[in-house]
Amino acid sequence: MNSLYASHLTSLIAFYQRTLERFQLDYIIIASGKKSYYFQDDNALPFKPNAYAQQWLPFDLDPDTFIIISNESKPTLIWPLKEDFWHAPHTLPQGEWSDLWTIKQTSAQTDWMQKITGKCVWIGQEVKGLSNKCSQNEDILHWLNYHRAYKTDYEIDLLKQANIRALAGHNAAHQAFLNGKSELEIYLDYLQASQQTSYQEPYSGIVALNKNAAVLHYEHKRPQVPDHFNTLLIDAGAKINGYGSDITRTFTTDENVFNDLLISMDSIQQTLANKAIHGVDYRDLHLTCLTEIANLLQESQICSLPADEQIAKGITQTFFPHGLGHLLGLQVHDVGGHQVSPEGDILKPQSNAPYLRLTRTLESNMVITIEPGLYFIPMLLEKMLSTVPQHGCDMSLIKSLLPFGGIRIEDNVLVKDNMSVNLTRHS
Repeated sequence: MNSLYASHLTSLIAFYQRTLERFQLDYIIIASGKKSYYFQDDNALPFKPNAYAQQWLPFDLDPDTFIIISNESKPTLIWPLKEDFWHAPHTLPQGEWSDLWTIKQTSAQTDWMQKITGKCVWIGQEVKGLSNKCSQNEDILHWLNYHRAYKTDYEIDLLKQANIRALAGHNAAHQAFLNGKSELEIYLDYLQASQQTSYQEPYSGIVALNKNAAVLHYEHKRPQVPDHFNTLLIDAGAKINGYGSDITRTFTTDENVFNDLLISMDSIQQTLANKAIHGVDYRDLHLTCLTEIANLLQESQICSLPADEQIAKGITQTFFPHGLGHLLGLQVHDVGGHQVSPEGDILKPQSNAPYLRLTRTLESNMVITIEPGLYFIPMLLEKMLSTVPQHGCDMSLIKSLLPFGGIRIEDNVLVKDNMSVNLTRHS
């Protein structure tokens, strides 16, 4: 048996039983979710299981699965039996994991619901037959979301595996870029090397060539081969048992200014990753990132103003508009990033970092991303020119860099007491 999973499940049961006691409950029921369909269509949307349910099991969950947690020593798994000749058999995965569960396979979804008595909360989409027995409770969601930031050894191991798989894809994408392939061809090479389909990705991978690298969530994968190859920015991950990696790399054929910027950004990124240790306020780490990027803009003569003046005028944010990173786990932008207490208290980002997704103080066994960026985004540059008269920027130099789009470098980092562990660079 996977000892990491067994230990993870033991910890999860103990935590949920404390939750039952805290909220004076007899049961917590978690639904994996159900299929949903496009409007007026019998074609289903890709199914993504409820993360609260996926956390419990060592395989990808299917729709219409339920988990029941009570004061019993084992959690209960309700596994649906379906007669269906249209789709692959809905069979229960085999393995020693099942020894740790009470498993009930049923073709009648309502049979087990009738046996639920006592005070009950359910988590997930509304399910017919449960709404009159169980209630939803936002306070419990706050409690669960806050604590999900802390990962067990099992969860950390899955994130390591997800990094290894994604890195194989990134290496293949880099080679495809050097071979002169299109965005679509690069993406297909990424999927093949990372052993996944687009349906299985934790998020739709970003493959941006040249100026497209300036679009933060670039959604196209163009089949046309461009006339020239300046830049590849690939932001793509992989998923293992629900836990996804989130990695970004930038490559260039340039040997001059943009390449120098890329080397410097990589150094900044690694320095920031090393600073992500227990007790550090992530907002402060973001401000350190802003300062480092402002210094780089000055050193590279993109902007002549000192760092503090750049930041005060919003110039640095023109080149780095997003946040430094976020929590990572069962969701790519995992829940609880702005939540600073189990009761649900929210700490919003500061005005100079409105898109920062993580405002908590870092603690051991959190897994986060560190993803500084430096972009040449025409819309933001035009806004700067119209609102900041003394910006100190060399617009001629910036114009020469527009065809390169931008730089983003992103690693997945495990926070520890006196150090950080870079899961991306050391998996």
